[in-house]
Amino acid sequence: MTSLVIAEHNNASIKPATLNTVTAAAQCGGDVHVLVAGKGAEAAAQAASQIAGVAKVIHIEGEQFAHGLAENMAAQVVALAPAYSHILFPATASGKNIAPRVAATLDVAQISDITKVDATDTFERPIYAGNAIAIVQSLDATKVITVRTTGFDPAAASGGTATIETPAGVTDSGKSSFVSAEIAKSDRPELTAAKIIVSGGRALGSSEKFDEVLTPLADKLGAALGASRAAVDAGYAPNDWQVGQTGKIVAPQLYVAVGISGAIQHLAGMKDSKVIVAINKDPEAPIFSVADYGLEADLFTAVPELVAAL
Repeated sequence: MTSLVIAEHNNASIKPATLNTVTAAAQCGGDVHVLVAGKGAEAAAQAASQIAGVAKVIHIEGEQFAHGLAENMAAQVVALAPAYSHILFPATASGKNIAPRVAATLDVAQISDITKVDATDTFERPIYAGNAIAIVQSLDATKVITVRTTGFDPAAASGGTATIETPAGVTDSGKSSFVSAEIAKSDRPELTAAKIIVSGGRALGSSEKFDEVLTPLADKLGAALGASRAAVDAGYAPNDWQVGQTGKIVAPQLYVAVGISGAIQHLAGMKDSKVIVAINKDPEAPIFSVADYGLEADLFTAVPELVAAL
């Protein structure tokens, strides 16, 4: 029994979500192999070989893998699939793009967003925005799985001594081509990897107030900035800041929710945070039900006072 983890990387380094996925793979039993497919990805493959618990890295080079196009990645994973009992992807935009193609081609059911491994064929995953946990058993010979990274601790990025193999890859499928990427750049930590997150809701009232009130607090804490769906829909914050079931799932050490009522879809994206601080003037706000510390106050007064105290 051997598991294959599909690494997320930028050809130079391994992204943190891969480390959590390796932990999930290790719990499935047997050896853990990691696929690093890219262009000029030697550094990423070397980094993958040092992850604790990884027995082998499969490093495949090719222009067709340079940008992680789902069609080419899926074809490569399917080509490797017969050797593996479990194929695991991080439940990120990339993983969710490739995994269904692999599952459909193999004619197996995908097991999505797992948060716990109960046995080699049994897994737990949240449903109904996290209000219930489904226990899913799969009898398929190959389990195609996406892993909710907040449900598993990351594997150690160093200490491993995996071997690296460099087989030939599949040819370009010709079904898609990379045109361009518009990537938002920020000096702040990446939202899904940040240890501290400051999020704002619709109560802030405008994008100007969002920046005026939350940026100083985030600067003081060295935090990433997030937002509720309502704030994003209102145009107060960019889409890539959205936290929630339809945004990004996060579990930082500290989550500060400012002016967020706590709709179910938002709670589903952040309730696994280690410490949750809520600031809201509505005593009935659902966010207080999951908060470790709640401050019933006007955010336009409380946040500047907090910044001053820090």
